[in-house]
Amino acid sequence: MKRIEVKLSLPVVAPLLDVIKGLTDDLKQTPAVPPALPGVDLEFSDTWAKDLIAAQLSDVTMLLSLFGEEFFTDGIVYFDRNNAEAIARACSAVRLRLRERYLKPLADEALEAGEVEMDELEEPVRKAFMCYLFLATIQELIIHHLDESIIGS
Repeated sequence: MKRIEVKLSLPVVAPLLDVIKGLTDDLKQTPAVPPALPGVDLEFSDTWAKDLIAAQLSDVTMLLSLFGEEFFTDGIVYFDRNNAEAIARACSAVRLRLRERYLKPLADEALEAGEVEMDELEEPVRKAFMCYLFLATIQELIIHHLDESIIGS
């Protein structure tokens, strides 16, 4: 089984984990993307939203599990076919919530290209932006190195 091993800088990543954990409670309450179900029964819509939230929470839990005791000992995280999809989905959910909560003032093009003047951002927005880029990098690593493994699963 193909596996990616990534060495990360603890002083850089630790504050970003605090940002992710800070959004976890919010992601327990509402889906990152609210279901748009026009004309659908309210009970069905509520059930679907609860299922989305449960799956989203499972994915975010998987993402955060990368950063356990082993990570804080050696700074290494591992991606493989067993965790890649859930981690990619969790990164998407957290990035969407970061955009909604902290990054709305930034233009989509600048945000996606990483062309933002960091010095001009207030501290919470700067940390959110760094977290956004960090999660995008994780997604890119998974897609680049594990895409065939994911498809083959």
